[in-house]
Amino acid sequence: MAGTTEAGSGGVKEAPHGHGRAATSPLQMPAAAWGAILKRVWFKTGSDNIGLMAAGVAFYGFLSIVPLFGALIMTYGLIADPATVATHMRTIIDLVPADAARLIYEQLVSVTTTAASKTGVGLAIALAVSIYGATRASGAIMAALNVIYEQVERRNIVVTTLISFAIIIAAVLVGIAGILSASVLGYVQTLIGGIGPAAAALIRVATWAVAGTLASMAIAATYRFAPDRADARWRWLSLGSALATLLWLLATLGFGFYAARFGDYNATYGSLGAVVVLLMWLFVSSYAILLGATINAEVERQTAEDSTTGHPRAMGNRGAKVADTAAAAD
Repeated sequence: MAGTTEAGSGGVKEAPHGHGRAATSPLQMPAAAWGAILKRVWFKTGSDNIGLMAAGVAFYGFLSIVPLFGALIMTYGLIADPATVATHMRTIIDLVPADAARLIYEQLVSVTTTAASKTGVGLAIALAVSIYGATRASGAIMAALNVIYEQVERRNIVVTTLISFAIIIAAVLVGIAGILSASVLGYVQTLIGGIGPAAAALIRVATWAVAGTLASMAIAATYRFAPDRADARWRWLSLGSALATLLWLLATLGFGFYAARFGDYNATYGSLGAVVVLLMWLFVSSYAILLGATINAEVERQTAEDSTTGHPRAMGNRGAKVADTAAAAD
């Protein structure tokens, strides 16, 4: 694709062959293109106030965490004993900072006790209320992704509410799949008895591989359907979702280490220390997800090929700002 022209801040520039304009997937981007992408990502984290948006998503996530647990436990109770949810989630809970893990575990036990009494129509109503309560978080993510992808929300309240519900239901289903996978792997470990440390480590790696894959798929689906734009092809979403999952894991481990060794939140905030730690963990998690979306957006902007679904269309007619405006060549 020789001679792609585009508007830059200094006028019209000619895009060179090696700038990634003909790339049909992120893997085809050359090193020079990645340099330009990363520079724009760095700029966008400031211009889009990614940190401020992550704080907003974290706050709404905090408000949504109890109803989300309620939806998870009640849905899980349709196929298994809901009382086992906290036990089956312990591997994941133990990964987060200790104070946050304790608070999450306490809420799980509390919600499990409440959910156990729900049956029939009462269960359906309680589940719907829980899902609706959890949509605060999905609504915040939708708004943040519209900013990152430079889209204006034009969908009506019915459509946005249905998408918010769909995101929460998908999150619940992914959570259940993760719990079942962890349970199966734990059962395998118990079944084969006295396995060596190498085999035990392999099972733990397999558990986290399954969890990471499910999380990455859920994040990619959110990137695709949450913003008000033409859907991106999955291959243009996979890199950012994988990086977001990896960054989330690294940030979680890093913040957990910091909170345990250096950040004495209890001394500063007293009885609110656990709440502050949970909010901080939600913040770093949200930041990782929004940063992954920013990377995806700038990778799409780098190519002149149509990154949206359906029949390839000319730039300017694709229904997605980052797909319709290629970045200026450096």
